[in-house]
Formats: sequence, structure tokens, C-alpha cells
Amino acid sequence: MNINPKKPLLELTVEEFLELQELNALEKKYEYGLIGLAKVLGCSRSKAAKLKSSGILDDAIIQNGHHIIIDKEKAMQLMALHKK
Repeated sequence: MNINPKKPLLELTVEEFLELQELNALEKKYEYGLIGLAKVLGCSRSKAAKLKSSGILDDAIIQNGHHIIIDKEKAMQLMALHKK
């Protein structure tokens, strides 16, 4: 289904509204592990491990033991700041 982006929210049908919610839910906010970090940054797993160890991405990473959770948006913001 194609929803006109100019259509007011109050004029959406229930079906259109549920479709928008479903599309929004499909977009993941988090990635998991070094492989997920590498996917977000578009680099190899070893480069992702080096960047994680450097501390640049500390605000975007939550680690509990061996489990790593990466906030994708925050990681991209931190990388953009680091490049400047």
C-alpha cells in the first residue's frame, strides 16, 4: 500500500495507520555484538573491535559480560564527531 505523506494523520484508515506502525517497528534501533557494530559502521569485525576498544563509541555501547548492545544512531553520531 502506498500512503500519501501529505495526508493528515487524522484521515488515515486503521489499516494505513497499522501499516505505518509496522514499518516503524521493522527498523531496528539496536545492533548486537561486534558483527552488528561492523555492519553499522560498514567495516570489518577487527576494525569494529579496534574502534570499540578505542573508547570513541563508549556512549553508544552497553556491555554486560560478553553481550554487546549498540545504539545505531548514537554510534553514527559519535563517528561523525570523531571524523571532524
